Amino acid sequence: MAGKKGLKPFKTFASAAVPIDIANCDTDQIIPARFLRRPGTDPDYPKYLFHDLRFNADGSEKDFIYNKEPYRGGRIFVADMNWGCGSSRENAVTALAANGVRSVIAPSFGDIHYSNCIKNGVLPVRLPSADCETLRRQLHEGPGAEIAIDLDAQSLTGPDQTTYTFEIDAFDKHRLLNGLDEIGLTMEFEDEITRFTERYTAKHRWAS
Repeated sequence: MAGKKGLKPFKTFASAAVPIDIANCDTDQIIPARFLRRPGTDPDYPKYLFHDLRFNADGSEKDFIYNKEPYRGGRIFVADMNWGCGSSRENAVTALAANGVRSVIAPSFGDIHYSNCIKNGVLPVRLPSADCETLRRQLHEGPGAEIAIDLDAQSLTGPDQTTYTFEIDAFDKHRLLNGLDEIGLTMEFEDEITRFTERYTAKHRWAS
């Protein structure tokens, strides 16, 4: 059952991947603060991702990798250390999701950003720095190369078919595999909630 946001379950996923060679890429770089009041339904939301890295003041595109083909359509990012550090803005993940990004692979994440990814159906994968560097190099050398991720097996396959394994908390894995947001998690206990409500109402009719 999906929650109110209709999160898409994450089981297996493959996509062209994008190397993001920015250490300590903070949430203000992912989405600048001036866009935080924009609703997630804003049709321009995809443009807010990396906005100041991607666009000049006149709206023209800068020489940034996410503006280039075939990286422009990539839905997996391979980043450097401390991805998503800085402020706790959930909008940073909203901007990723608005572009169809399903996973970010990095050596380390800002703690709150990592949690926000889980809550919004984006899989954060921690791999050693050396492995992330290898993957980014391969993606630079072979634009359009794909990475495939199997969450159930907790593994991913790089462009050269090397397999990497990763760790993830069992509860976080459950949420992503089943596409559960906060409401969806609660509704897993819908039968128990209904039974409790019926018992309580029968016992305390005076309160109804």
